[in-house]
Amino acid sequence: MHRLRLLRRRALAFVACILAVGLAHAAPVRTDHVNAELVADRAALVPGTTTTLALRLDIDRGWHTYWRNPGESGLPTTLAWKLPAGYQAGDIEWPAPKALPAGPLVNYGYEGVVLHLVPLRVPADAAVGQNVTLAARADWLVCRETCVPEGADLTLVLPVAGDAVPSKWHDAIAATQAALPKPLPGSWKTSAVAKGSRIALTLTPPANAADPGRLQFFADDERRIEASAPQTREAANGQYVLDLPVSHELKGGFASLRGVLRGATGFATDNGVVAAAAIDVPIAGTPIAGPKPVIDASAVTASAASLPTGAANIAAWPVAVALAFALVGGVLLNLMPCVFPILSLKALGLASSDGDRGALRQEGVAFAAGVVVAFAALGLVLLALRAGGAELGWGFQLQSPAVVTALAILFFVIAQNLSGVFEFGAFVPSGVASFAHANRHVNAFASGLLAVAVASPCTAPFMGAALGYALTAPVVVTLGVFLALGVGMALPYGLLAWFPQWRRMLPRPGPWLVRLKQVLAFPLYATVAWLAWVLAAQVGIDAVLRLGLVLVLVALALFAWRAWRSAGSAAWTGAVAAAVVGAAIVVWPLFVGGGTQEVPRTASGDGWQTFSPAGVAQLTAEGRPVFVDFTAAWCITCQVNERFVLNDARVRDAFAQNGVALVRADWTRRDPAITQALAELGRSGVPVYVLYRPGRAPLVLPEVLERRVVIDALAS
Repeated sequence: MHRLRLLRRRALAFVACILAVGLAHAAPVRTDHVNAELVADRAALVPGTTTTLALRLDIDRGWHTYWRNPGESGLPTTLAWKLPAGYQAGDIEWPAPKALPAGPLVNYGYEGVVLHLVPLRVPADAAVGQNVTLAARADWLVCRETCVPEGADLTLVLPVAGDAVPSKWHDAIAATQAALPKPLPGSWKTSAVAKGSRIALTLTPPANAADPGRLQFFADDERRIEASAPQTREAANGQYVLDLPVSHELKGGFASLRGVLRGATGFATDNGVVAAAAIDVPIAGTPIAGPKPVIDASAVTASAASLPTGAANIAAWPVAVALAFALVGGVLLNLMPCVFPILSLKALGLASSDGDRGALRQEGVAFAAGVVVAFAALGLVLLALRAGGAELGWGFQLQSPAVVTALAILFFVIAQNLSGVFEFGAFVPSGVASFAHANRHVNAFASGLLAVAVASPCTAPFMGAALGYALTAPVVVTLGVFLALGVGMALPYGLLAWFPQWRRMLPRPGPWLVRLKQVLAFPLYATVAWLAWVLAAQVGIDAVLRLGLVLVLVALALFAWRAWRSAGSAAWTGAVAAAVVGAAIVVWPLFVGGGTQEVPRTASGDGWQTFSPAGVAQLTAEGRPVFVDFTAAWCITCQVNERFVLNDARVRDAFAQNGVALVRADWTRRDPAITQALAELGRSGVPVYVLYRPGRAPLVLPEVLERRVVIDALAS
C-alpha cells in the first residue's frame, strides 16, 4: 500500500507539472515592431525559492531597443511589476549591449531577440496548488531611422508546486545568464588613470592568456564616457591599454570606472572564457570634461554618407575626405551667381579661340595657376590673422565695410564692361594692352586672380565642412584644403583648355554673344544691390547713399571717357578726374570707418533672440531645445534658406509645437563669440544651423536647408 501511494503521488506530481507547462505559456503581445512576453525558467513556482523571469523582446529586423545606458540617444527598457503579496521582483539583469551606430551617433542596445532577466522571490508560505498571476507593465523605445515609444501590459500565470520541471524557455534563459557580464577573476589586474579628458584603462592578463582582441567599454552611467568618440587600444609589455574619451557633459564626481568591458574573443579564465566583464575600477586622478562632439549633416541627410561610420566630429575625418569635399565645393563655386557670368564668358571665349592646342593649354594652366595662387594667398592671410589672435573664418573679408564697398565698385565696373559701356582693352594704356595681347598666359593668370576675388562673397555646398576641417588641422593640411578649393574651381576651365574636343559641345560665337554678355551683366548688378544691402546692415543706411553716389560717379567717369576721349578734347580728362576725386571723397569714410555708425546686431523679430553663448546655455539648462541660425547679411545661401525654409509656415509651426527657442547669430560684422561658437562646431563660415537639445549632442543641419530636414530634426 505504501508503494502504491508513492507511485500515485509521483503520477499526480507529473500530471501537475505537465499542466503547469501548459499554464505557464502566455501568448506574446504584438506591437508595431516588437513581440513581447513574460517567460520563466521553470514551469511552476516553488515556495521559498527564487525563480528567474524574463521580459522577452523579439525585435523586428533593422530595429533596436536600448541598454540601461542608451548611449547618445534613446531610453532604457523599464518594467513596473504588479505582484501578489509576498512576491518580490529584483532589478533587471542586463545582457551586455552592443554598439549601434546611427549615423554619427552611437547608441547602446539590442537587436533581434533579447531577454531581460529578473529574479523573483517566491514567499515560503505560497499555497501549493494555487495559480499565481504575475503582471508587469513593460515600456521600451524601439528605433530604426525613426524612434517609436512602445509598451505592453503583460501577464504570466504559473501554478505553485512542491517541485517544478524546466520550462520551454529554460535553455534560453540559462544561456542569457551565462553570458551576463561577470567580474574578472583576480588573475586579471585592472587600473584606470585620468589624463585630462582621457582615461587610460589598463588590463594586465594572467600568464599565457589569449589576446582578448578588440576592446570596447560601455559605462554604466550616462555622461561619463563619450559614446561616439573612438576608443583606441594599445598593447605593450604584456598589457592592454584602452584609451577612453571623457564625456563633454561630465557632471559630478567621477571617481570610479564602472561598466561593461567586451573583448572580441573574450577574457580567458580558469573556468573558461568571460565574454563580457563587469568592472568597477577606481580612477587615479581627476577626469575633466572632453570637447563637445559635433553631429554633421549626415545625421539627417545622406549628403555626407561618405564619412566613416560613427565619426563624431569633423576633426575625425580622414584628410582625403576633407580634400574631396574641398574639391567638389570648388567645382560648385563656378555655379554661384557672382562667378558664373565671368567664367561662362571665359569658357565661350575659349571656344571661339583659334589658337593652337599648345597655346590654349598654356592659357588653361595659367588661369588655373591664378585661381590656385589666389586661394593659397587667401588661406595664408587667414592663417596669419588667426595666428595673431584674430577670431576669423571664411568670409572674414566681407565683415569689413571697406572690402564690401570695394567689391561693389569692382562688380559694377565689370557689369558696365559686360553692358558694353567700355572695353578693358581700350581702357588701359596701349603698351599694357599690347603686352596683354602678346602674353595671353599672363592675362589668363590675372583672370584667375580676378575670378577668386569675384567668388569671395560666395559659399558653395561642401565648402563649409571642408573649411571647418581646415581651420582645425595643421597648417600643411589647411593649405592643402585651400589648394583643393582652387583646383576644383579651375578644373572645368582647365579641362576645356586641355581637351579641345570638349569645346565642340559649347555654342559657337556669333552676334548672339554680344547680347549674352549684356544679359550676364544683370546678375552682377543684382550682386551690387545685394552688397549695398550688406553695407546697410553693417554700418547703416547712410553708407548705401554714399555707395550709390560713388557708383553714379564711376558711371559718369566711364561715360565721359568713352564719349569725349576720341574728340581729342581735354574735357573728358577733366570729367573723369573730377568723377574719380568725387568718388574718393564720398567713399573714403567707408574705408577708414568714420562718418558712419555700426548697426547693433539684434535679432530680426518674429520670435528670434540675439545670440550669446550664455543665453543658449541658460535655455538648454531650462530644458528647452534651441535652434541657432548662424547667418550673415553677405551670405546669399543664408538669405535663401531664411526666406524659403525658416520662414515657411510649417517649419514655424514645428518650432512652436516643440517649444524651440529661436536664436540668430548674426556674423555680418566680426564677432569673436560667434567665431568661437562656430569653431566649437567644426565650422569656419556661414550658414550653419544647429539644434541644441538638452542632455544630448548638438545636431548640425545641412548648409542648404530643406523643410523636411528641419522638421525631421525637430522630431528628434
